[in-house]
Amino acid sequence: MLTRIDHIGIACFDLDRTVEFYRTTYGFEVFHSEVNEEQGVREAMLKINETSDGGASYLQLLEPVREDSAVGKWLAKNGEGVHHIAFGTADVDTDSARIKDKGIRVLYDEPRPGSMGSRITFLHPKDCHGVLTELVTSAAASSVAQGTED
Repeated sequence: MLTRIDHIGIACFDLDRTVEFYRTTYGFEVFHSEVNEEQGVREAMLKINETSDGGASYLQLLEPVREDSAVGKWLAKNGEGVHHIAFGTADVDTDSARIKDKGIRVLYDEPRPGSMGSRITFLHPKDCHGVLTELVTSAAASSVAQGTED
């Protein structure tokens, strides 16, 4: 079951300048940053709030590190702006299978590693009214589901 909006992904040309905009305009601070080589992006997660299920909601700012990355291609075509929406789930495997059974194309056969140790998959935007949609199981939820919580 989807439990919350995990994050909104925003594609940008200059991560540092975009982080500074969100810091000075709204007071949001960087909670986590990393380079995801597989996806070809440098990212910053800005925490917006905690959620009742123990997670949080974020803005994810994405700067491509390669022009041939999905975000790089998207930026070249569309310019800066909202790239995707991500919904949190306790079990990305079960929820992506359930959604796939409804005829929605799931872009990865198996969920992949995402930000902050999460597991993710994407749903095809043509099947989601033009919105690239991500499903996310946070690292904390993954460890509880697998019985590895400390």
